[in-house]
Amino acid sequence: MDITRLRARTPGCAETAYFDNAGSGLHTEHVTRTVVDHLLLESRLGGYAAADREHERVEAVYASVARLLNARPEEIALTDSATRAWDMAFHAIAFRPGDRILASRSEYPSNGLAFLQAKRRHGVSVEPIPDDAHGQVDLDALAGMLAQGGVRLVAVNHVPTYDGLVQPAAEIGALARRAGALYLLDACQTAGQLPLDVAELGCHLLSAAGRKFLRGPRGTGFLYVDREVVTQLEPPALDLRSATWTGPDSYEIRPDARRFETWERSVADLLGLGAAVDEALDLGLGPIRARVDALAERLRAGLSALDGVRVHDRGQVRSGIVTFTKEGREPQQLVAGLRESGVTVAASQPSRARFDIRPGKPAEVVRASVHYYNTDAELGRLLDGVAQL
Repeated sequence: MDITRLRARTPGCAETAYFDNAGSGLHTEHVTRTVVDHLLLESRLGGYAAADREHERVEAVYASVARLLNARPEEIALTDSATRAWDMAFHAIAFRPGDRILASRSEYPSNGLAFLQAKRRHGVSVEPIPDDAHGQVDLDALAGMLAQGGVRLVAVNHVPTYDGLVQPAAEIGALARRAGALYLLDACQTAGQLPLDVAELGCHLLSAAGRKFLRGPRGTGFLYVDREVVTQLEPPALDLRSATWTGPDSYEIRPDARRFETWERSVADLLGLGAAVDEALDLGLGPIRARVDALAERLRAGLSALDGVRVHDRGQVRSGIVTFTKEGREPQQLVAGLRESGVTVAASQPSRARFDIRPGKPAEVVRASVHYYNTDAELGRLLDGVAQL
């Protein structure tokens, strides 16, 4: 990668040493210009006429996301967030009393709330899968739980928001499919930093965000739905995009993944998402992954060498998310102090993951999430800042 050229295309790199890609990645000039150009077109033609003019470009976004996932365009729905994508998929499942949901212990709070809502509404059971010694889903325990029968859904977050582990998603998918359970993978933290191949992962459903490591606009996300199961899933809400009103008391739901979309959406943001996905594809997810991994490991080593600093990342395989604490300093103090010195990080709260009940889990950590446009000089600024605070 020509890092100098890539950074020149990213205005934010001149403003700060940016390590909050797990929250919202920095846009390139091209992504920003794509969004702004369409908004200007809407100001001249109106929203509907502008959308009609750019119809083919919008359709191309489906193809780009499908390439990102090794899927088919008809298996892709474009949404206004990863949360909306995940919720539409989850609440489309026809749960019955007694169904079992198996979930990773590090689930995001929004997902956990949806599980509990389904428990109240449908009488399902929600069972956290034990972690293994590395902090990731224990595959042997999962196999045993599946063997007991009655599992309707296995739901896993590919990468937790509060530590660096990467779940063994493909192995989980193989077990779920063998047991006849649906498999929903939340890839909001992996899209854009790891290669994602739905055929290898074995998932029936995958949700992701545009704003994080993909470096797309906020208010964008997407959902993959395996064409083999799409007609088994009825979205919790329908409108004139997802279904056709065929008579006074009849309707037909679309046969493809777009049954999970809604009519009203930001065309400008979706075009920006497409631009961001295309940039990631042009660079290659393999090279992106290699650089992110190298930067993250150097950062972990540097932090571990500092007095009073503890790195909290777990997992046999790790992502670009690096979490740590410093003795005598609250995470929010570190975040504020680093920002004053021109280094952007964030705080994350493992305490919000209520299924994760392991002893000694920190309530809050500093989260530094690297991306390919970061440099060793920026890692040094981050390490110096932590040492001095």
